[in-house]
Amino acid sequence: MPAKVLFTFFGASGDLAKRKLYPALFRLYKSGHLAENFAVIGTARRPWTKEYFEEVVIESLGELPDNPRQAAEFASHFYYQSHDVNDTAHYQSLKKLQDELAEQYFTEGNKIFFLSMAPEFFGTIAKHLKSEQIVDGQGFERLIIEKPFGTDLETAEQLNQELSEAFDENQIYRIDHYLGKEMVQNIFAVRFANPIFEQMWSNQYIDNIQITFAESIGVEERAGYYDTSGALKDMVQNHTLQLLSILAMDKPETFDEHAIRQEKIKVFENLRHQSDEDLKKNFVRGQYAAGRINKHDYIGYLDEPNVSENSQTETFAAGTFFVDTERFKNVPFFFRTGKRMTEKGTRVNIIFKPTENIFGQEFEQNVLTIYIQPTEGFSLHINGKQVGTDFNITPVDLKFRHSGQATANSPEAYEKLMFDALNGDSTNFSHWREVKASWALIDRVVKLWKDNTVPLHTYPAGTMGPQAAFDMLEAFDTQWYWHPDEWYREHGLLD
Repeated sequence: MPAKVLFTFFGASGDLAKRKLYPALFRLYKSGHLAENFAVIGTARRPWTKEYFEEVVIESLGELPDNPRQAAEFASHFYYQSHDVNDTAHYQSLKKLQDELAEQYFTEGNKIFFLSMAPEFFGTIAKHLKSEQIVDGQGFERLIIEKPFGTDLETAEQLNQELSEAFDENQIYRIDHYLGKEMVQNIFAVRFANPIFEQMWSNQYIDNIQITFAESIGVEERAGYYDTSGALKDMVQNHTLQLLSILAMDKPETFDEHAIRQEKIKVFENLRHQSDEDLKKNFVRGQYAAGRINKHDYIGYLDEPNVSENSQTETFAAGTFFVDTERFKNVPFFFRTGKRMTEKGTRVNIIFKPTENIFGQEFEQNVLTIYIQPTEGFSLHINGKQVGTDFNITPVDLKFRHSGQATANSPEAYEKLMFDALNGDSTNFSHWREVKASWALIDRVVKLWKDNTVPLHTYPAGTMGPQAAFDMLEAFDTQWYWHPDEWYREHGLLD
């Protein structure tokens, strides 16, 4: 049944709204999850009219509509109000428009607020939503918040307190778009629908787990923001640790949001409290320098526009987490993420422990790889016998990739997450206890880096990070499984 709901987007003129949010809503409209009984209020400082806002929405849809009429009918549900988040009178006008649209579209008082703007405004908006009775207890009321949720534990706690004065925890949806990706969702199926893996998903059989978020681009137009954030806050505190929690969680009693969340929180609250000395050894920061790959020359980070002179911001971070649960105690979870790396790719490698060797010859460890983007699928690296009269062990890869048609028709991450919010399913959103535990650990690493107690390594653009990130794994007697840079070097495309 189509949802009855009124959306309000704060930051409606922003890039995220146009690139992701409006197309996500249209896909829900096209698939029948939204029909007649919905409306959207867009707010931003710009003095747009409803007609201009509709044009912006239609343009954002690209080739998604079947015809111009369908696009126009969808856009007709959109209304605009110029808004200053600090002006009480503007909220009073917003309340009036909300009440009118609720009556016009029979939304039954159901409301979703999406805050797609600078985090320093989140608390102010929530306060006014409550004080001006825009949040009025009629129907369901849900607040979706874009990252970052704070810039450290202190600011996160302050923000959470401000939001809690207007919304209950079960009404707050802290979005992490990676949790909406098809292959991240698929991890649940791989783990819990296949006894072959579920029985071996523990420290008894797994040697280590490697998580890679690699980007081939530089900071691009985000340099101004990125130079105040860096890779650790931008990618690790949220995406990396959220993915880790799904990989490390115990099997939930049932596949519902409460059981899943309970197991994820257990992972976050059992992240090992490493000493400062261990954090210095087990976390590496880097910054890309000039480099050449595939016949293209790239400038270093310090030469990028809007980057501070002599900036110490890391464009690469790697590290080692431990989850001190019975299932995964002493298994290292390695991660690396960075800009200007060899190839774009997000993937997980589960490295299994070697078996007792009775063959008198070397053979490789089993590895399960989960490809999240840009390709989506799995591969299982096993050993078999080479064809011939001699008994020689040879590696074999069992591969599966989703077809282009399947991935083209699968829900986009924001579509999936908006659908979940409509249905009150917070499984794929971050709970405050997860956010709090992640900041508590990341803050300690940030402080060590800010105090320059560990070196800021450089790495040439086009490589897979500084040598220190490789040395970190060697200290655990292992190595990174994915190394696309080797292919480029073998073909003379990377120095």
